[in-house]
Order: sequence, then structure tokens, then C-alpha cells
Amino acid sequence: MHRKNFTRRLAGGTAIAAALLAAGLAQAQAQTYPDKPIRFVVPWPAGGATDQVARILSVPLSQALGVPVIVDNKAGAGGNIGTLAVARERPDGYTILLATSSTNAAGPYLYARQGFDPAKDFTAVVQLCSIPNIMVVPAKSPWRSLKDVVDAAKKEPGKFTYGSAGIGGSQHLAGAQFKTSAAIDIRHVPYKGSGPAAQDLMAGHIDMMLDTGSLGSIRGGVLRPLAVAADKRLPVLPDVPTFAEAGTPMLASAWYGVMLPAGAPAEVVARLNKEINTLLLKPEIRTKLQDMGAEVAGGSAETFSKFSLAEIKRYEGIVRTSGAPQE
Repeated sequence: MHRKNFTRRLAGGTAIAAALLAAGLAQAQAQTYPDKPIRFVVPWPAGGATDQVARILSVPLSQALGVPVIVDNKAGAGGNIGTLAVARERPDGYTILLATSSTNAAGPYLYARQGFDPAKDFTAVVQLCSIPNIMVVPAKSPWRSLKDVVDAAKKEPGKFTYGSAGIGGSQHLAGAQFKTSAAIDIRHVPYKGSGPAAQDLMAGHIDMMLDTGSLGSIRGGVLRPLAVAADKRLPVLPDVPTFAEAGTPMLASAWYGVMLPAGAPAEVVARLNKEINTLLLKPEIRTKLQDMGAEVAGGSAETFSKFSLAEIKRYEGIVRTSGAPQE
């Protein structure tokens, strides 16, 4: 045999053997998954709805998998810092992302440089839930209805403010949508998370929020709900009208799901999907999520993948209509 051909065949055989070995190792790792702690990255600060969803699931998921599931709040840049960090991790299932409609659907149209492609850089595992935005004002506010807000804003354009978890968050987009729907001028005040924004709202430093995590403060009497941006009233707030009922038709909600870095093994995706779907069926977990105003989802990884890709396309129109600027 010619020496050059022999060398080529040897090199080719070595490459194939290496590929088979790598595939075998990956399969073996997937079959033993998990055997060490899992980091559950929340790309927003503690206290907001995203953080609450993750913490509702982290302990029971840890029990189901038999390893610690540690919530890691990696906030900043409208959720992009934590989301980008997960995109750059090994796709072995030991770093999972609490993906949101803000970071994984709206972001490409709000940021010139997100640093990741939500359509290509993640593997969908399961959708967890969706939560409609609720218009809330401080309990001491003179506003008792959505009409009061609209009337005041029309009387004094540019005077009143709405807070959000940051540029591109569900609160920001909902507020921008409200401005357009009601034809009013209110100023956006972005924060580094919905927790700090809600604190300033309760202190009276901003006038309103369209939030997804305020039910605890509503029940505590420190925030007053005026309207729900859903197509029907929430069971947990039966006396609060929808935006349509209040005279300004509008739908705005945030969705939450679990994703892994692109290229995650199918066996790992299937294991996480199975365990999380089982948890979402448990009455105690469903109750906690529903008490947040959430509609529990669940389903296959394929269903969530198709949904999230469709949402990326849908949010292009939402962002353009809202008038939110690209950062």
C-alpha cells in the first residue's frame, strides 16, 4: 500500500475512532445524569417573578433528581448577562436557564448586541408558565381605576412614570404598549430587576408598574391593582377588571421556561422534561404558581421549541408597535 494512502487511512480511522469515543462518553455521561449539583441560572435579581418561579421549582426538582439544584441570580443588562453566560456553558445539563419572553424572544429587537442568538444558542426543555402583567400603583395613590391613570396622564403629559425590571423586560414592553393603546405620554424608569422597581413603587418614587410579580404586595395592601392585561380576569383577583373591561384593550404577559445550551444530549433533555412535567402536575406546586397569577404550562421539549421560535417572530411586531428603542 502506498505510504501516503496508508497515512490518510490511518488518520481517517483515528478521527472516526475519536468521534465514536466522544459519542460513547457523552452517552455514558447522559445515562448517569445527574451526578453533581446543577446550577439554575436566573438572569434577573432576587425578588421578581422570574426568581420566584425558579425557587418554587428548585427544591422539589433537587429532590426528584437527587442532587442539589442551586438558584444563581446572574442579573444585568435586561437579563442578557445571565442568559449569555448560560449560552457559553457546556451543554451537559449542569447549567440550566430560566428563559423568559424578554431575553429569549423580545431581546433581539431591543438590543443591537445581545451576544447570543435565542433561536440557535439554546435547547428548549419545557415551558413552565405564563403570567399576565398587572397595572399596580402604590396603596396611597389617588388613582382608583385605570381610567384615573389615563385621565391624569392626558392632563399632564410626561409627568408620570412607570418602572420596569430593565430595558426589554415584560414590564417595559407592557408599559410601552399601554402608552400606545391609551395614547398617553408616561416616562419609563428602568431598574436592575423588578424587585428594586417594586420597592421604589411602594415608596412612591415612581407612579405605576405593569408587573408580573406583585400579588404578594397586593395581598399585603401596599400596592393597589387597577387592571389585568389578560383576556379574562384572574381567579386570584376576581374583582380586578381586564384592560379591555377598563376601557383600554391590551394583552401583555410574560412566559417562563427551562432551556439548556445548544447541543444538549437528548437523554438529558428528556430527563429534565420528565421530572419538571411531573412537578408541574403536583397540586402544591401548581397552587404556588397559580397564586402568582400564573397559567401553568408543561408539555414536550418539541412543543416548547416551536413555541419559543414562533415567539421570536411574534415579538418583532410587538416591539415595533410599542415604539421601544433599540439599545
